[in-house]
Amino acid sequence: MSSATELKLDVGGLNAFLSAAFPDVDPKQLPKVAEVEPGRVLLRQAFANRALRPGGLISGPTQMAMADTAAYALILAHIGEVAMAVTTSLTIHFLRGAKPDDLYAEGALLKLGRRIATVEVLIWSESRERAAAKATVAYAIP
Repeated sequence: MSSATELKLDVGGLNAFLSAAFPDVDPKQLPKVAEVEPGRVLLRQAFANRALRPGGLISGPTQMAMADTAAYALILAHIGEVAMAVTTSLTIHFLRGAKPDDLYAEGALLKLGRRIATVEVLIWSESRERAAAKATVAYAIP
């Protein structure tokens, strides 16, 4: 049984797993885990013009992918390398436009069950206090 108070993967282990799990993604495009601790993860994705939508803001799909990756990383940090943990739902609320800059996602573990885990994710580019989006992501654990 996995515990919400202890980690099975650290920052290095999570980044190595994500790189191996998504070998076709350009390493510069893959978000990087910056911090992980029991119940919390912080990811950073380097800014790239390809993430912009018309109007010069970071696109919704880019932010959704960031939320999903943050949730996946946080859950794997607690359960280990379980590649087939899969998203069952992702609800996102866009709060304001994400200005062109590095994108951050901070995930907080709401529940870690035997079969379902739920994570709340805050996304920002300017500052955490000016969040661009907030998501709730659920994963099925095989």
